[in-house]
Amino acid sequence: MAPGIMPLSCCRAMPKSDGAKKPASETMPDQRWKLQVFYLCFYGFMTQIRPGESFITPYLLGADKNFTKTEVTNVITPVLSYSYMAVLVPIFLLTDYLRYKPVLVLQSLSHISIWLLLVLGTSILAMQLMEFFYGITMAARIAYSSYIFSLVAPSRYQRMASYSRSAVLLGVFTSSVLGQLCVSLGGVPFRTLNYISLGFVSFGLILTLFLERPRRSLFFNRPREAGDAAVPTELDRMAGGDGGGGTRGWRDMVLCRMLRELGALARQPQLRLWSLWWVFNSAGYYLMLYYAHILWNEISVTTNNHQVYNGGVDAASTLLGAVASFAAGYLKIRWTLWSELVIGVVTAFQAGLLLLMNSTTNIWLCYVAYILFRGSHQFLVPIAIFQIATSLSKELCALVFGVNTFFATVLKTIITIIVADKRGLGLSVHPQFYVYFGYFTLLAVVYLLAAIRVGVQHSHRRQPVELALAKEPCQLPVEIPAQEKSPEAGTVRA
Repeated sequence: MAPGIMPLSCCRAMPKSDGAKKPASETMPDQRWKLQVFYLCFYGFMTQIRPGESFITPYLLGADKNFTKTEVTNVITPVLSYSYMAVLVPIFLLTDYLRYKPVLVLQSLSHISIWLLLVLGTSILAMQLMEFFYGITMAARIAYSSYIFSLVAPSRYQRMASYSRSAVLLGVFTSSVLGQLCVSLGGVPFRTLNYISLGFVSFGLILTLFLERPRRSLFFNRPREAGDAAVPTELDRMAGGDGGGGTRGWRDMVLCRMLRELGALARQPQLRLWSLWWVFNSAGYYLMLYYAHILWNEISVTTNNHQVYNGGVDAASTLLGAVASFAAGYLKIRWTLWSELVIGVVTAFQAGLLLLMNSTTNIWLCYVAYILFRGSHQFLVPIAIFQIATSLSKELCALVFGVNTFFATVLKTIITIIVADKRGLGLSVHPQFYVYFGYFTLLAVVYLLAAIRVGVQHSHRRQPVELALAKEPCQLPVEIPAQEKSPEAGTVRA
């Protein structure tokens, strides 16, 4: 998935009794909830229109700001990882407690702060503050992705989630294309592009103010109505209630109980495997994303803005990621048998792409490797979502992905401190990419060894069955039609 979209649409819906009262979204007039969903998708599209975003790195390294590559690589960019880790859990909880809209307002204000600092800031401290606000906007994406589920009934979750995600992807694609057209065809300076972005994010704040604040949320705001008592929710069950008790018990205890249940769920091989993939591969994926633009500037140093194609590459990678995510939905294999092998092959492919990106001197080859790297990651995201979430309740689903994202962020921050931060090794961008290549190579080896182990175990399980069948040659195969049986002995006719 694009990063930050909370994948709740695959979660197992809780059973309903016939007498249960329908949710508000089931009973409200059709036009009202449709208009709300349309407005939310329009909001999601418009808030992604930031044409200067793809060109922030060349803007910082260029004549406008004139920061050095060492300052951008080892002093400014690492703040993004630290900020994201610091605010992720508080924003995750506040999103639900405050019912989405206040966090969306915070996200819009943070976007405005980013572009004001980019336009007006001149010091390293100002750029570090800009990265801090960027971390807030990334953590606050959970508010948009989960807001949609407060508007519609569970029966509409999957379709509405696809609409909201498509709106975001279309917005990112449009933003990247618009930025590239402005730079390549319009000759628009990066500074002017940032002013344009500031205008769009300011308009996004206005759109946010007109969003309706939901009356309910996933954990902290679940209104009790007469019909609700017939259907105890996951939260009620964990709190030991029957759906009609007070809310104090699950507010005080449910998160702890859900975490304990997650410990039990971790024994499920597929959930454990794909959660580990989410943690380890996502950490490496975002580290590559953070530093790829710096690598491009290292490979192709140019003072001519017309020859900077960051926006076009981001647009192409977004489009390929959307196509790959769509195609993954049609991949039908035995995931219990082939998951490790698929993950291992894709991870090895990504390791090769990282080596190619870091060793080539051809910027176009580096662009292609970047696009394929992002596309291959996005190919596995919907598979991971389905494998993790398909057997979980909506509440546990949200918590699993929250925990996975948190651990991925912690790992990413640890690697940043060791590899990129000036207080650690403070490596320049090329040595960093060799580290990321080694990281993905190690992951690929582990996944492929796990795939071999699964294959050997599967082969050993099949051998006793085949041996037993060989010892019983007259046993009737279940697929033989009934009319082929001999009525006397019950054997198959020759």
